[in-house]
Amino acid sequence: MKQSEIKELSIEELKEKLADLKKEHADLKMAHAVTPLENPMQIRKTRRTVARLATELTKREVQ
Repeated sequence: MKQSEIKELSIEELKEKLADLKKEHADLKMAHAVTPLENPMQIRKTRRTVARLATELTKREVQ
């Protein structure tokens, strides 16, 4: 998810996406621990997207 797409989301949508991606990240890590993923870069991608969403959410709550 690109930064421009994240800026277009409302606060409620950000919270919802953040929760979904955190769960997806945890699932990917667990799956990778059991059997190696075909594309382990997915873990990095989801982790960074979670960070982008959290940063945008914090930025909006401060304003």
